[in-house]
Amino acid sequence: MPRLHDPRRRPPRGTYLRSCLPMLLVLVLLSILLSALSFLSRFKSPAAKQRLGWQAWEVIAASKDSADTSLSIPLDVWDPLASHETGITEITVKSCYLPPLLFPSTCAPATTPELDKTKGKWVMVKKDLNAQAGIWYLNVYYRRTRRLDTALITDVRLVSGSSQANSSLEGWTRADGDLHAGTWPSLPPVYLWYKSSEGTPVTEIDVIYGDADPFYGYHRVVGGKVTEAKAKRWESVDLAVRRGGYSPPRAKRPVFSSDGRFKIMQIADLHYSVGSGGCRDSDKTPCVGDIDTETWLAEALEAEKPDLVVFSGDQLNGQGTSFDARSVLAKFAKPVIDRQIPWCAVFGNHDSEVDDDREEQMRTLQSMPYSLARAGPADVAGVGNYLVKIHSSDPSHVHLFTLYFLDSHDYQHRVLPWTKPEYDYIKESQIDWYKAQSEAIKPIERPFRPDGASDLGKIWRRRNTRQIRTLAKPNAMMFFHIPLPEAYGPADISGYDGDELDVGDQLDGQGNSKQNSGFFHDAIKATYEAESEDGTPTAEIKVLSHGHCHNTDRCRRSEGIWMCFDGGSSYSGYGQLGFDRRVRMYQLSDYGEKVETYKRLTSGETLDHQILVGNGAAPRVGQDQV
Repeated sequence: MPRLHDPRRRPPRGTYLRSCLPMLLVLVLLSILLSALSFLSRFKSPAAKQRLGWQAWEVIAASKDSADTSLSIPLDVWDPLASHETGITEITVKSCYLPPLLFPSTCAPATTPELDKTKGKWVMVKKDLNAQAGIWYLNVYYRRTRRLDTALITDVRLVSGSSQANSSLEGWTRADGDLHAGTWPSLPPVYLWYKSSEGTPVTEIDVIYGDADPFYGYHRVVGGKVTEAKAKRWESVDLAVRRGGYSPPRAKRPVFSSDGRFKIMQIADLHYSVGSGGCRDSDKTPCVGDIDTETWLAEALEAEKPDLVVFSGDQLNGQGTSFDARSVLAKFAKPVIDRQIPWCAVFGNHDSEVDDDREEQMRTLQSMPYSLARAGPADVAGVGNYLVKIHSSDPSHVHLFTLYFLDSHDYQHRVLPWTKPEYDYIKESQIDWYKAQSEAIKPIERPFRPDGASDLGKIWRRRNTRQIRTLAKPNAMMFFHIPLPEAYGPADISGYDGDELDVGDQLDGQGNSKQNSGFFHDAIKATYEAESEDGTPTAEIKVLSHGHCHNTDRCRRSEGIWMCFDGGSSYSGYGQLGFDRRVRMYQLSDYGEKVETYKRLTSGETLDHQILVGNGAAPRVGQDQV
């Protein structure tokens, strides 16, 4: 007879242990796995050193001052400014009747999953070889990979005609496609050849328009241009390659000299084109706009030897002649870069008359050698709202002078398509940004006395025995392209001789926006260097400096603020016969307490020397005359 179940009877010994054992084993294994992962995470994988791993991404180094904003880039996306080191495995040239950017799968070369895995996916160089001279689209494509078992291309050249039998090309591979396919009128074929061998691999390909040097880090492909320029028809087209990563030299922090001096050169309205540009309103003969401008700027830089150069907008001509921004930006600062001078830039209205938007242009500027240009906060209107601080060169590194840069935008939206657009204006978010930046600047003891001043001897002691030191924010200047309406206000009267504080010419009409956002009174006049005991506080900003008006080069003080124009610096921009091209110089001295200015002309003459701020300047508005 079967035994009845007794609920009071205990289960056999070990029953609970056997039922819990699987769960205990899972917990133990999970603990071991998590411990192993934690331990391994402390060490770099060999793949990090060998650049192995998932083929869709390439990890790149991004420093604090780098233009690269991401830590990785897709390997199948063309980004000629990214500092990757991934080698290229194959190149081809492919034509398409449809826009490749809109129909990428239709226009791309044929491939297979196996080739994508071994050689990488096709990457399109997003510049049309037939941009001006062809009847259909023509683009270069390449593959790149981080695999170690795939041969990488180390050399590229161009060869005219069918040269397969040429003995000098032994070991080379001809890329599919003719680089002259679709040109009109038709041109003899040109082919691209490449070679895989020992050496530094080719990591990037670019298309450049015009005859200037390619972008920094790139070199023209050997064998001549893809397409030579044809007057009044098209600009030259060429290929450039980069080997290895991209690491331009960075600008050092601006500092005053040991005797308290710092010199700034302002270059305005270059109006450069993809080609050589045409001279306008000049009696110089012969004259080649961009080339002759570069020559005279090199002479001015050699004569002045500035510590900083400011490009104040309209680097690009727009108007259909600067259709590829990066080809133009590759050359506009060349005389400055060649001399390893730090430089800044703001945008003008013509800089928006190209396909590349300001964000991409600024990214290009940031990627150039010795650039201090910055995009600025994304939530502030415009691109290029930033500041640069000039410090002392002694061990204290005190912030002694501030340079503000603003984007004055380009044109307001048209009400009707056929109406003439009005110039744009400084926006409310920029006003708030400037006031916040100004408020964050800490007061310093002024006039500044550097560490080790006793080494300067009796001269320093004699200059400082009678000076009263106060706490105040450093002096400041601001650069933006389109002037404010207040730039055309009445000039202040000098306390010394009763003359108007207005030096230079105004041969243009008013170039300001018709809309006034209140930036002058709500921001410039409302931010002070220090609280004033006499009720007349001094504005932090002493000088506003503009471009935009090529035939205006005056400095006028209005309501206590100096508003200066550079005048045109380029033969490629409009001008006026008898009015030489010029650059404006700002000489800071006494560690920023004194600001002087003058202009240097193409003739080598300097004129209109003015003391704007400091010892020898006209007293500020409301100040007791001495």
